Amino acid sequence: MIKAEHISKNFGALHALSDASLSVNKGEVVCLIGPSGSGKSTFLRCIHGLETPDEGKVCLDGQVLDPSKKQEYRQLRNRMGFVFQHFNLFPNKTVLDNCKLAQVSVLKRSDQEAEEKALYYLGKVGLLEKKDSYPNQLSGGQKQRVAIARALCMDPEIMLFDEPTSALDPEMIKEVLEVMQDLAAQGMTMIVVTHEMGFARKVGSKVVFLEAGKVVEESPSEEFFTSPKSERAKEFLGKVFYD
Repeated sequence: MIKAEHISKNFGALHALSDASLSVNKGEVVCLIGPSGSGKSTFLRCIHGLETPDEGKVCLDGQVLDPSKKQEYRQLRNRMGFVFQHFNLFPNKTVLDNCKLAQVSVLKRSDQEAEEKALYYLGKVGLLEKKDSYPNQLSGGQKQRVAIARALCMDPEIMLFDEPTSALDPEMIKEVLEVMQDLAAQGMTMIVVTHEMGFARKVGSKVVFLEAGKVVEESPSEEFFTSPKSERAKEFLGKVFYD
């Protein structure tokens, strides 16, 4: 469904990504893991088009994401939902309006259609009773669940998550991961940048391990956690699990 081929991205002298490739099949949950600064979030942002790769290409169902073909590029990107680390909700709008805004402005839905869709997905993430609240009245976990509902309102075929729990208190993490686990169980294709190894092992179909902007290893999740191939992955897992 998604193919990222030989992606490189530099920020000045910083080589954030170097010849990184990835393929994702429909219904897979692919977890990007690795130490901080390894290029995971940059890779995800390049896949979505939030960053333009210096080299390489991204294809969605065989179509290349080409920024020079503006209309086609926009249509392809609209098929992907993106959930950010820090929620990115509009603070001056209610939960309901946060979920309606892009539906009306981007998809040109009527206000009524947008509201019905928003209420449906707020119900799915367990926040229907918060529809008239503002973001500053919500916990971190609730904000992230609203952000997931907002992305789902756009009817994406694939969901991209950029460290969706890293800004949350430990007790808030579970509620967000449960929503993501439910999505995976329903067959949603997902790429998840995460430090939550339990989630990656339990829910992930495949793990892609990055180090210094390169893909060091790509394996089925259980295989990665039980018998990693590379020494660097073994070392990383040893530190993560305090063995």
